[in-house]
Amino acid sequence: MRRPLSTLRQFLADEAAGGIVLIAAAALAMILANSPLAYSYFHLLHAETGPVLAPAIGPMTAHLWVNDGLMALFFLLVGLEIKREIVAGELSRPADRRLPLVAAIAGMAAPALVYLAISWGDPALRRGWAIPAATDIAFAVGVLALLGKRVPTQLKLFLTTVAIVDDMGAVAIIAIVYSKGIDIGALLAAAGMLAVMWALGRRGVTALWPFLLCFAILWWLVLRSGVHATVAGVLAAALIPIGKDEATSPLHRLEHALSPWVAFLIVPLFALANAGVALGGLGLHALAEPLVVAVAAGLFVGKQAGMLGGIALADRLGIAPRPRGVSWTQLYGVLLLAGIGFTMSLFIGGLAFDTPARMDSVKIGVLIGSGLSAVAGFVVLRWIARPATKG
Repeated sequence: MRRPLSTLRQFLADEAAGGIVLIAAAALAMILANSPLAYSYFHLLHAETGPVLAPAIGPMTAHLWVNDGLMALFFLLVGLEIKREIVAGELSRPADRRLPLVAAIAGMAAPALVYLAISWGDPALRRGWAIPAATDIAFAVGVLALLGKRVPTQLKLFLTTVAIVDDMGAVAIIAIVYSKGIDIGALLAAAGMLAVMWALGRRGVTALWPFLLCFAILWWLVLRSGVHATVAGVLAAALIPIGKDEATSPLHRLEHALSPWVAFLIVPLFALANAGVALGGLGLHALAEPLVVAVAAGLFVGKQAGMLGGIALADRLGIAPRPRGVSWTQLYGVLLLAGIGFTMSLFIGGLAFDTPARMDSVKIGVLIGSGLSAVAGFVVLRWIARPATKG
């Protein structure tokens, strides 16, 4: 049976190109933050644009529009990918879910434990335990794209499915840990809007505009409720119908309409707005700060150790074998790339800490941890890893 273009392979192609654009946007943010344009760059990000959509956060700024507004569309796309893979894709069979689930859980728990072990002496830093937990799939696949056919397709698919599973975990963490000052009235109204979307699906509505209108209202209600507004994206995605004809279903059409905007505009804009950190006056002592070390070590050490250990244990116990046709060195190289937590790490860091000094430390830690993971993964896959031996 012919699968439509919305497969993980097409997703990988889109993410690879988007990942390269993301890398360029992050580099541009660093250049702007350390250039004569630095004042204008930071002033533009935090200039009030209005209106006041939620009293708890005050007037909207360019930074808030990107992080709370545009990123809701990013999470909507994430939610669509999650639903499609669970209903009709790589995660549709229980046997196919076991290894990505084990790898994702181990790959979220170990970085958090590494972070807490390093930062435990300062209670104020413990709130950032989830910063190194999630993988930035666009950035990771962008690095894989530079390696071409040296990385087996099944490993690319495996990394993507693991990232989809740990995106679920990241969304749950954001909703549970980083929500504050809950407005019960707005939350109940949001639940009512979800019920409307469910009813639309039950009635067989296939036009996208009613769902998008409900999503816009849902986003505003979730923003006012105190739950982070981006969670609205995943909740809405769960109620977009996929239908029997996947190629023409509302979910498939919306996914393909959103994908290029997210990959080539929204995520690069997020990087441009969040990756810039002024390095002037920072000495080597800044690299040894507990927050910097905790984030960097969580990404670079925790990710690879947790995922490799979880996969090896699952393989040894017969719970789930490692991907077929790949060697342990190839697998290790890809797991190193899972330590690239750029977008999600910066996003969660912004929720965990609201002081510029701490956020700068988070950015430095993310850049170091993600950079080490990218370079190490590239080196292993380019020059060290060997294909699995036959037989």
